Order: sequence, then structure tokens, then C-alpha cells
Amino acid sequence: MSTAWAASPSDLLMRAATKAAGRRRSVTRRRLTLIVGLVMLGIGILAVLLAPVLVSQSPITIDPLHPLAPPLTPDHLLGTDQYGRDILTRILYGGRIDLAIAFGATAVTLVFGTFYGLISGYIGGRADGVMMRLVDVVFAFPFLVLIIAIVAMLGPSIFNMFIAIWITSWVAYARIMRAQTVVAKKQQYVLAARALGYSRLRVMFRHILPNTASAVIIFSMVDAVGNIILAASLGFLGLGAQPPSPEWPCPAWPCSTSGSPSP
Repeated sequence: MSTAWAASPSDLLMRAATKAAGRRRSVTRRRLTLIVGLVMLGIGILAVLLAPVLVSQSPITIDPLHPLAPPLTPDHLLGTDQYGRDILTRILYGGRIDLAIAFGATAVTLVFGTFYGLISGYIGGRADGVMMRLVDVVFAFPFLVLIIAIVAMLGPSIFNMFIAIWITSWVAYARIMRAQTVVAKKQQYVLAARALGYSRLRVMFRHILPNTASAVIIFSMVDAVGNIILAASLGFLGLGAQPPSPEWPCPAWPCSTSGSPSP
């Protein structure tokens, strides 16, 4: 026969203190990870923006006397490619294109898709049905195939790649935001705002949007990385950055088999 002993108040306080300390350590680790990541990202962005100050070479200048130079040489910290172009310089200047794609292309699709999904989800009814059928039409086409088709029709260039991303990528944000809005408009704070006679615009942009935007913002971080990878894919197909323009996925050689480096 076993006897259950009740825990003393001191034991309960010790257990509570241990759990609280564990939660604080977990929060501290997450904050430290976030800070380290932001510092690394900031250093990368700062290095890309200060590329003309950090390096003196041009990313497309050919040095036929030093092809495939090894790293850690006096004039070429990371060496050169087969055409004698400095790899470090091409990495820094190539980052400008990729960061423009990551922030510029993603920002437009984030804003438009968020507003589209917010309006569709809040209005509801037939308008919501028509607006979401347009989203379904865009989703019906394979994403990469649609991107390639648009860039091929417009012509290979960085700006045309932006246009292709803007046309196709907003639908994911619209669907996410619509789902969040449909749930949020049934919450008590939205019902209270409507009962007070607030306008639709005020309810959507002052009450629903601040409480639902976190989902699309988190998705945009992943989408920004995906846009960089997409740019690399189009570059290898000859539809993105044209040689000899540098790009992060291929800073040391042309991204496509067409074209040749120019001095």
C-alpha cells in the first residue's frame, strides 16, 4: 500500500521558480538568436551598399594576366574567375541585384496581396467569390512555368523579372490574408467596432489589419528568399541577370551559356 505525500509550500515555490527560470532562459536564447541573425543581415546589407568603398575593382573588368588567381592574394582577397574578374567585387555588387529582388519584388506583392485579401475577406458575398476566382485562375498555372512564360514574352531583363514576380506572387498573400480576415471579422473587437458605427475602411485598416498582418509578414520573409532562388533559376536559363552582370548564385561565371564577358 503506497502513501501519497502532499508537496510542501517550499517545494511548490521551488518548482515554480525552476519553471520560470527555464522560460526566461528559453526567451533569452530566442532573443539572442534573433539579434545574431539581424546583426549578420545588417553586416551583409551594409557591405553590399558600401561596395564601391570596400573594393576598388569593377565587377566586369577583365584581367587576362591573372585568371583563376588563388584566394588571399594581395589584389584579390577571394581570387579571380576564369576571366580574371575579382570574385569578392562580383559578390558585393551581385548582392545589390539580389537584395533589390528580395525587398523590391516582395514588398509590392506583400502590399497588393494583403490589401486584396483584406478587402475580399471583409466584403464577402459575390464580390469575394469573384475576387477569389481570379486568385484560383492564377494558382491554376504552375508558378515557375508562368514566370518563365512572362519573362520570355517581355524579354530577359531584371525589370521584366520584377514584373513577372509581381503578376504571379501576390496570390499567396491574398489567400493568407483573406483567411485571416474571415476569422477576424467574427471576433468581438470587430463586432464592437461595427456596432459603434465605424466605417468599413476604419474597421479593416485600424482594427483587422494590425491584428492579422503578422501571418503575411512572416510569409514574406520566406518569400524573399524564394525570390532570390527564383532569380538564380531564371539566370541559369538566360532570362534573369545578363552576363557579365554579377549575381550571388553565380558571382564567378556567367549565369547562362549565352553571352560573353565584356571588359
